[in-house]
Amino acid sequence: MKHKIEMNPNKLVKFLQKAPEEFTKTDIISFIKEQDIQMINFMYPAGDGRLKTLNFVINSADYLITILSCGERVDGSSLFSFIEAGSSDLYAIPRFRTAFVDPFAQTPTLTMLCSFFNKDGEPLESSPEYTLHKACLAFTKITGMQFEAMGELEYYVIAPNDGLFPATDQHGYHESGPYDKFNQFRTQCMKYISQANGKIKYGHSEVGNFTQDGLTYEQNEIEFLPTKAEDAADQLMIAKWIIRNLASQYGYNITFAPKITAGKAGSGLHIHMRITKAGKNQMLENGVLSDTARKAIAGMMHLAPSITAFGNTTPTSYFRLVPNQEAPTNICWGDRNRSVLVRVLLGWSAKKDMCAMTNPLETISNNDTSNKQTVEMRSPDGSADIYLLMASLAVACRHGFEIKDALNITEKTYVNIDIHKEENKVRLQSLDQLPDSCAASADCLQQQRAIFEQHNVFSPSMIDGVICKLKAYNDGELRKELLINPAKMREVVETYFHCG
Repeated sequence: MKHKIEMNPNKLVKFLQKAPEEFTKTDIISFIKEQDIQMINFMYPAGDGRLKTLNFVINSADYLITILSCGERVDGSSLFSFIEAGSSDLYAIPRFRTAFVDPFAQTPTLTMLCSFFNKDGEPLESSPEYTLHKACLAFTKITGMQFEAMGELEYYVIAPNDGLFPATDQHGYHESGPYDKFNQFRTQCMKYISQANGKIKYGHSEVGNFTQDGLTYEQNEIEFLPTKAEDAADQLMIAKWIIRNLASQYGYNITFAPKITAGKAGSGLHIHMRITKAGKNQMLENGVLSDTARKAIAGMMHLAPSITAFGNTTPTSYFRLVPNQEAPTNICWGDRNRSVLVRVLLGWSAKKDMCAMTNPLETISNNDTSNKQTVEMRSPDGSADIYLLMASLAVACRHGFEIKDALNITEKTYVNIDIHKEENKVRLQSLDQLPDSCAASADCLQQQRAIFEQHNVFSPSMIDGVICKLKAYNDGELRKELLINPAKMREVVETYFHCG
């Protein structure tokens, strides 16, 4: 356990000398007293995908124990559209493992994410966070393994154009300063996210950059490390909250929107997944992709049309998912192929010590790199309800173990070519397509909803609510309308600019 504590930037981990999953109520109280914490924030995701906050001032030891033990009542009907006002009281109960010191509060404040419970003291079946919990439990029950995930959080930073060292349009990938304008901002975000339990892999500038109306638009990305899917979702939620708050302090604007203008790179929320057993990655067998991984991919191939209902939730999502661009539109998978829906990333399977080759003074280390292997779902974007998206992917991967012809599905949907090249036109035409609108996505979810409702993972009322929301956009013909009236795209983009 020492390796989880050493060099961990979370102030509670440093003080308690415990990993977050070991935090207890006694630990939280001890930290609050010793560090002179004066306030507590409860935070929880609502139906709009954003975190909400409830503030407490600590006025006595008894009161502190009460709020940590009992949580507080909140109005569920104001948080979720599927809860009626006549029976709307919910309890928000803090999850101690999520505790972190608020980096923005002027008064020393400890923040924790919460879970929802109903009037009978039972977990709220339709809450996004509990839906993900049920999805992970069902995955483990069926497979005997654990579902893990992490996200690539892409976003645009927007600020007045200073005219200095302009980056090359749409060539900002891994740019360095001074052409990378927001490196300092990004690294400060990464510092705060890591202090709030975020396990970050790296950060960098992305492809997209342009100037418009006197403003600089620069695309950035912060990518995380794989962990339990429930923790991965928590980390992404907190990360979005931190990025927006720090941007506000810098005077920047931020958008996670999937598409903000025509002809420029859109922003995705790619999700990487791996399946583990007793801490060992099961995605490889003898150095090649395992049947375990192939079954999970088969489940994602089968449910891909309806996964968009959770991962692509505004009309602008489908401005990004258009043919002949890097975002996928075809239901297929492949190795190291960015034109596919599910990508098997380049691994470290060469069994060569590249570090020793680069640094002659180093001895051969023979590091086990098998845990690095993941597969990547490339369709989701920043409009997603992160908990429901993760839950839908856990359901899809579990489903791959429940269907008899899983490996046959995997074989039929595999491609090792660029399907957008003219010479591969026949293969492209043989592939099924993702939905092209929220309305079409809702229809796909309706057709496949029984699979999501199996094992009591997604409640029927949750599925009904998602379908109703998607259909309300009435966007079935929107992409065709914009071909006739391009000016309308800006209006639509502005409407959903701050999604998720």
